Amino acid sequence: MNGSNRRPSQSEPETPAPRLLDVVRDRIRTRHYSLRTETAYANWIKRFILFHNKRHPRDMGGGEVEAFLTSLAVERNVSASTQNQALAALLFLYREVLQIDLPWMQDVVRAKRPRHLPTVLTRPEVIAVLEHLDARFELVGKLLYGTGMRLMECVRVRVKDVDFAMHQVTVRSGKGGKDRVTMLPQSLAEPLRAHLALRRMLFDQDRIDGRAEVWMPDALSVKFPNASREWSWQYVFVAQGFSVDPRSGVRRRHHIDEKEIQRQVRLAAQRSGVAKPVSPHVFRHSFATHLLEGGYDIRTVQELLGHEDVSTTMIYTHVLNRGGRGVKSPLDR
Repeated sequence: MNGSNRRPSQSEPETPAPRLLDVVRDRIRTRHYSLRTETAYANWIKRFILFHNKRHPRDMGGGEVEAFLTSLAVERNVSASTQNQALAALLFLYREVLQIDLPWMQDVVRAKRPRHLPTVLTRPEVIAVLEHLDARFELVGKLLYGTGMRLMECVRVRVKDVDFAMHQVTVRSGKGGKDRVTMLPQSLAEPLRAHLALRRMLFDQDRIDGRAEVWMPDALSVKFPNASREWSWQYVFVAQGFSVDPRSGVRRRHHIDEKEIQRQVRLAAQRSGVAKPVSPHVFRHSFATHLLEGGYDIRTVQELLGHEDVSTTMIYTHVLNRGGRGVKSPLDR
């Protein structure tokens, strides 16, 4: 019998259809979303399906989405931003994965995020917290306050992004996927040079051991196959050990763990006696407020922070006026 006319045997296994969450992850990666977004979206979609007793999303609609979001707000008491993240994950599922653009998705009401004034430290409070930081994280804390970078922007800085001659740091793929430039404080130039000298020694040892490869964004690892082992592409702040990339399975030395920095900043605040909720992001708020206090133009501050709209930066002008500052109480008259 001619093999070209042979029909598949009934016993031959058919290729199984890909699991929904696997398709979700593939679509997210083709759009170059971050690993954090991939993890968050996959978790929300899984929770949505489990909430409705494992029904397939194709068989559900606006009522089920609203029921899920309402449950998050009423029973789980999640914040508006968390609820909106869950909605964004479901919008991605229906539009990008299932290719369903249903009219009811436009009518789902997004939770309104409350407008809170950011926590801002005074200059003495900033100094107190920095002085109580563990020595391993002191330079990171000073960079966060001295440049206004977000935490993830700071830990992802690479050697090539630091320009000592121009006294500036280039922030790559910040919020919204945009690059920007912020200043490098002159007082940190020498400490950062010393840190990079030690970092270079570690890199040289990793290269001798054949373990100097670093993660490369987008498709640069294909376009420049040797760049991942070059000094200029190395992270400035790295982890003490190696970890496995959850996407590729490659074992590398990644950047420093942001969760450890968050924990160390909280501990430093407690040790310093500062009676405010302090996180790494508070350094960014303090950076912006202190620049405005120093008389810098709000447009300049907006550019340094990477805000798309100046209205976002305007929140710090409200901080400056908080508590009736500049208004004399009638009790003092």
